[in-house]
Amino acid sequence: MNQTILVVEDDQMIRHLIRVYLEKANYEVIEASDGLEAQEKFVKYQPCLIILDLMLPKLSGEDFCQWVRDYEQEEVSIIILSAKTQVQDKVHLLRIGADDYLTKPFEPEELIAHVEAVLRRTGRYCQKITYDGLCLKVRKGEVLLNGEEINLTKHEFHLLYFFMQNPNTVLTRDQLIEQLYPASENVVYDRTIDAHIKKLREKLHDKDEPKKIQTVRGMGYKFVPKESIF
Repeated sequence: MNQTILVVEDDQMIRHLIRVYLEKANYEVIEASDGLEAQEKFVKYQPCLIILDLMLPKLSGEDFCQWVRDYEQEEVSIIILSAKTQVQDKVHLLRIGADDYLTKPFEPEELIAHVEAVLRRTGRYCQKITYDGLCLKVRKGEVLLNGEEINLTKHEFHLLYFFMQNPNTVLTRDQLIEQLYPASENVVYDRTIDAHIKKLREKLHDKDEPKKIQTVRGMGYKFVPKESIF
């Protein structure tokens, strides 16, 4: 399961340093250098956590934080980075929606510890899976593709969820039948799964070669997300 983090910081050196340490800790990282770019990246990639600098061009970190909370309420965690040290400043930021606060300068290991603590405390890392602009929100039962909601049936949603939990893994039709029709007394044929796959591909606009959901001849199917370039 991907744990995608959006790093919003206008200082390129600091942003790069944060990215290096997050990727070493096995997080997927998206970068934004200003508040407006952060809005675009947030909508497209639906991160589980945002590391947010306050002093940003075009749109301030504080305004972006409030925008995120208005957009998605409590679905994403936010860690604020700031040179402000006054207690009243920290209290204000926590009240407008930040989950945690880290004062600059900071050690990268300290930031990673805060990230792990926030995700562990909120459990938000378990609520969504993201790959290549495709975001599945487990608790809400929603799927977004590049920020646009896709209407899936119950079986299509569970099928995609199973694929995204097992990327780059061949899943047999029997495994997929067991996931979609547990304890069913009726016979479920392979062509039923094939029909679900066809519909799911159509809704995901999965027509390019190689497809995200690939057919493995004589075996089953495999979900192969393309590498993201941010």
